[in-house]
Amino acid sequence: MEKINVYVTADGSPTLFVPELNECYHSVNGALTESEHVFIAAGYRAFEASDKDINILEIGFGTGLNALLTVVESAKHSGVVRYTGIELHPLPENIVRLLNFNDDADVFRQLHQCGWGIYTGITDTFFLRKINTNFTNYRLDEKYDVIYLDAFSPEVQPELWTEDIFRKLFSGMNPGGILTTYCAKGQVRRNMQQAGFTVERLPGPPGKREMLRARRI
Repeated sequence: MEKINVYVTADGSPTLFVPELNECYHSVNGALTESEHVFIAAGYRAFEASDKDINILEIGFGTGLNALLTVVESAKHSGVVRYTGIELHPLPENIVRLLNFNDDADVFRQLHQCGWGIYTGITDTFFLRKINTNFTNYRLDEKYDVIYLDAFSPEVQPELWTEDIFRKLFSGMNPGGILTTYCAKGQVRRNMQQAGFTVERLPGPPGKREMLRARRI
């Protein structure tokens, strides 16, 4: 991606706009609000074993906002979080420095500065592994309890919303696992169901009527 612009969203938190794709990393109606609603409340908090060790997979590490909010939330629980973030286009350092999500700045820097391909301890109970790859080519090497599907929209990255991708995710989840995403498109929901997920529509964050949450029963 040749150019990325910082954009302040409706709740005062920043997102990034990619002119080449005509796409934002988060909702313009509130980046922090969207992440909290879709991934923390409907994903991490909804997982019943949140006081036990938990494996989380994020597709679309991006700005690191979902990881940052998960670090903050994990401090309220006793379990260890092992968090894998998949990102094909890591943000350059000069862009990361422009982002401010009003949380622990030191933690945010650690999320972006730690190495790739290995687990790094961010806190005593949160361990991050970033993988620089295209998820379509990535072979899952662990089983996950919660998946944050935060790729660009199906219009921009259709290859990450197919039935085959959801079959891959389904096979990579532990029974009882949750997959959550901001997307609510009918074809995406049907692809999830065809892959074996039980899918529910939930109220979306500001600016979106619905979102999807899928479970491996």
